[in-house]
Amino acid sequence: MQDDKWEIARHADAVAVLVTQGPKVLGVRQFRRPIDAVTWEIPAGLIDAGEEPAEAAARELAEETKLGGTVEHITSFYVSPGFTDEKLHLFKASDLGHVEAQADEDEADLVVEWRDARDVWRSVAAGSEQTSGVTLLALRHHLATLGLEP
Repeated sequence: MQDDKWEIARHADAVAVLVTQGPKVLGVRQFRRPIDAVTWEIPAGLIDAGEEPAEAAARELAEETKLGGTVEHITSFYVSPGFTDEKLHLFKASDLGHVEAQADEDEADLVVEWRDARDVWRSVAAGSEQTSGVTLLALRHHLATLGLEP
């Protein structure tokens, strides 16, 4: 959508899921076409029509990692309110177990990895790795919960 002054991107809302184990965070390595680069991000995806954010979080976690469990809401925020109306809902997952789930076609090449939250933070800060804003927020939240600085 564009008016005389503003270009506005209307976008479906999304979810992201923080999964932790001690200082480690579960993420997925994937190619992101808009930036033509491989990123490391926490599991995330769009909310389907008629779906509640918590349902979408559980679905995305299962599709991307084959894990299921309890999802708890952390926060919600607008991704870039000067450009888009997309709202992102961040959840934390616990009580995890293996689940059967069908990945979407664009999720077939994901590489699931446990990584130390500080190592990811430092790699991104050094410019040697790409990630999303919600992943940085989740990493910082997790480190603060542990009483650690990045």
